[in-house]
Amino acid sequence: FQFFWLSLNVWLFGKTFLLYNQGLQYYYLHQMLGLGLCISRASASVLNLNCCLVLLPMCRVLLAFLRGSHKVASKKTRRLLDKSKTFHVTCGVTICIFSVLHVAAHLVNALNFSENYNEEFVTLNAANYRGEDPRKLLFATVPGLTGVIMVLVLFLMCTASTYAIRVSNYDIFWYTHNLFFVFYMLLMLHVSGGVLKYQTNLEEHPPGCFNPNKTLRQNLTVPKTFEELFPDYTTEPFPEDLPVPEPFVQNSFMRVCSEEPKFQSHFPETWFWISGPLCLYCMERLYRYIRSNKPVTITSVISHPSNVLEVRMVKDDFEARPGQYVILHCPRVSALESHPFTLTMCPTDTKATFGVHLKVVGDWTERFRDLLLLHSNQDTEILPIFQQRRYPKLYVDGPFGSPFEESLNYEVSLCVAGGIGVTPFASVLNTLLDGWKCYKLRRLYFIWVCRDIESFRWFADLLCMLHNKLWQENRPDYINIQLYLSQTDGVQKIIGEKYQALNSRLLIGRPRWKLLFDDIAKCNRRKTIGVFCCGPNKISKILHKLSNSSNSYGTRFEYNKESFS
Repeated sequence: FQFFWLSLNVWLFGKTFLLYNQGLQYYYLHQMLGLGLCISRASASVLNLNCCLVLLPMCRVLLAFLRGSHKVASKKTRRLLDKSKTFHVTCGVTICIFSVLHVAAHLVNALNFSENYNEEFVTLNAANYRGEDPRKLLFATVPGLTGVIMVLVLFLMCTASTYAIRVSNYDIFWYTHNLFFVFYMLLMLHVSGGVLKYQTNLEEHPPGCFNPNKTLRQNLTVPKTFEELFPDYTTEPFPEDLPVPEPFVQNSFMRVCSEEPKFQSHFPETWFWISGPLCLYCMERLYRYIRSNKPVTITSVISHPSNVLEVRMVKDDFEARPGQYVILHCPRVSALESHPFTLTMCPTDTKATFGVHLKVVGDWTERFRDLLLLHSNQDTEILPIFQQRRYPKLYVDGPFGSPFEESLNYEVSLCVAGGIGVTPFASVLNTLLDGWKCYKLRRLYFIWVCRDIESFRWFADLLCMLHNKLWQENRPDYINIQLYLSQTDGVQKIIGEKYQALNSRLLIGRPRWKLLFDDIAKCNRRKTIGVFCCGPNKISKILHKLSNSSNSYGTRFEYNKESFS
């Protein structure tokens, strides 16, 4: 996909380059600026396209509506919606690359405006005189100054978006990325300057044509006595009804001008490109703000092993589907910062409670945990905190769609989780616990890999209840549970008698993915299997590669990966 998008942008760059290089309306401007004109305008067209589309993947409500309302009937097309983050990143990288070209071209243009100043085309010049300091064009004009500030903003956004900074300090990424609004406001001012102009009277003044009136005034020397005797003659233009004298006609193909060239600035096309997506995004943000303006009621807080916190809450008229996620905002933790968390429990017709599990790994989650828990040393308890206390206000934005909504729409699904990546599948398992017969899914392979034996206790009760329910309904083959402990210190069982069903499915080491895929393909010949992964990139890449590999059983694997947008 990335290669296709890059190729499309290169094609657009080339088409626009040829337009400005060969277009007659840009003849005089091209003579003044050279290739700098073509490169700056071609890169600007690519930037317009990507600045327009980069906002659309961030319209989460729109994407969730398209997925949930079945407006997009094709499963393959719905899977493309899951690539929204990939598309957003691809557009962002494209903006960075072509911004470098755009800036370099305009630096050359500023120098050419100064050195190639032409008094014949005063309105075409951005400089005021020959030899003017190009830095004045960059820092003393609206297009130049806004361009410089946009470069600084884009540099901050790009550097803060790198993986290293996002992992080490998510706050920097969050705050710098919200500078996009400043970037778009500057962009609308930047294109309103009208520095580059085109010729409007091509019929009256074809580029390179011959102007007899101008040539007469400039090249013919009239005697002084003749001027004194006929003072008005020297100011009269060459009569149009008379044939042009021979000295003015160099060859038979030269066209004669009837007037001087006229130039006009382009209407800011960028406004057409970005106004629609920007308004759509702003309206969605307003809608999300109104929808999430009322705080939720926290019913219980559960502290799980390995620094995992479960928060259960209720909210009026809140509806969600298994696999969706929400964005939590706690003003007492941070006034502006918010974070996405997958729902591990969805509201149903019989209960209104929904919940999330969050791993305490950063400043935001640490402060949030300290506000919710009375004592921070209650890591080993798996009981609701019944002590009377006043929970902080918590606002929930969402829910939003994710690939895991499709896990119930396959006849066979393979769900692979790594550590806390099990959260998207928890809501699916909770839904199956309430009833599985109404869904298309008839067989579920559930693989969970953890480093710590205690991590399995996050959802051990849920897995045991689902296992017992399916046994009672004579469908033990409905779900295939495999738990892998990648690191062991000798303890090979989940503590507790009630977890005996899981202890028999606990394996030491890492899954042998190739053998696992072959076994699943053999047992499900000529079927389409949905592969869902939420975990480390290493596991994701292996599963993606195996899903695209062919097998001798005619089984097709369709790969899906969790990706918060």
